[in-house]
Amino acid sequence: MFQNLPVTTPDIAADLPSVHQEIKSLSTMSFDELMNQLVSNCVKFAINLAIAIVVFYIGKFIITRLYRFVGSIMLRRRVDPSLTTFVLSTIKIILYFILIVTVIGILGIETSSFLALFASAGVAIGMALSGTLQNFAGGVLILLLKPYKVGDYIEAQGYAGTVSEIQIFHTLIATSDNKAIIIPNGGLSTSSINNWSRRDYRRVSWTVSISYGDNVQAAREALMDIFASDQRVMQGHMTDTTAPGADLTDNVKEKNGNNQNEVEPGNSSIEQVRVMPRKPGFFYRLFHNKRKVRDALNRWKASRDNILSELVATADYSPKVVVDQLADSSVNLSARAWVRTSDYWGVYYDLNERIYNELPTKAGISFPFPQMDVHVTSDAPQ
Repeated sequence: MFQNLPVTTPDIAADLPSVHQEIKSLSTMSFDELMNQLVSNCVKFAINLAIAIVVFYIGKFIITRLYRFVGSIMLRRRVDPSLTTFVLSTIKIILYFILIVTVIGILGIETSSFLALFASAGVAIGMALSGTLQNFAGGVLILLLKPYKVGDYIEAQGYAGTVSEIQIFHTLIATSDNKAIIIPNGGLSTSSINNWSRRDYRRVSWTVSISYGDNVQAAREALMDIFASDQRVMQGHMTDTTAPGADLTDNVKEKNGNNQNEVEPGNSSIEQVRVMPRKPGFFYRLFHNKRKVRDALNRWKASRDNILSELVATADYSPKVVVDQLADSSVNLSARAWVRTSDYWGVYYDLNERIYNELPTKAGISFPFPQMDVHVTSDAPQ
């Protein structure tokens, strides 16, 4: 049925200049015209070559300056060395690729085919390594933002342990029983992370159950004596800016001068604090001279330090014992104390034992257990 249809094929040879026509046109030219055209082409190529050389060296100078500038910024910000090396190498390769393509274009060579080839190769590689690239991006974010560092005890992705290595694609943690857990950075960068080592100080809490009828005040005094006898437990107000008051800097910024009430760490209300003065922004630092920027930053740091010192001075870190709950079979006391993060588990376990041993002997406290009273009447069915 397709026999009568005309067959048409594109005449590619008609669209391209014929070699014979070129040779014929050259043969018709005189020697002087041929030399003039050859000299003109050579001069044009020499000019383009000179421009390309100048552009190459100027671009190389700019790339070197940018390389050193980015390297100095990352060095001042104390970015991880492995990430610094990778980022600088990537920037250098990309900039040199752009420079070479520009130079080739100046020489008159068509660059669209090169760009299309690299673009298609990039898309293919990106699709093949989508999961790996996600982990790589997560590793870059972790190394830049530093939600945790080597030596921190973190809990994430269902695992808890001490961070031993942070690589570009994964993070290695060691659990308490010395298991090596490798967690991809893609999930770590997009999920919640509990960093137990981020704060220098932590609050330890105990729930102490006493029997109904026991003396609550005697139990409170016994617990306070236990806290006072342990040097790892913090007492009273602090004046050191590295003390736990510094932990309030993320949420509690400035104390209200008209309110002299004590602020409990981690529980400051909006009425007790105000917002910390803002740090000079990027555009202010960009469009002002260095002296003004330095003075503005110094004023901001001085204001922040004064705010933190006031917060630390007014925050109360004394141990506290309160009646937390009137349960079915016991009166539950909540005992709280502030300790260094490194002493958390030691204090918790040691004082657990001391509470069990000393409260019955020193305060006459008995620890109740769940119980049920059963009353049997005489008219119960046989």
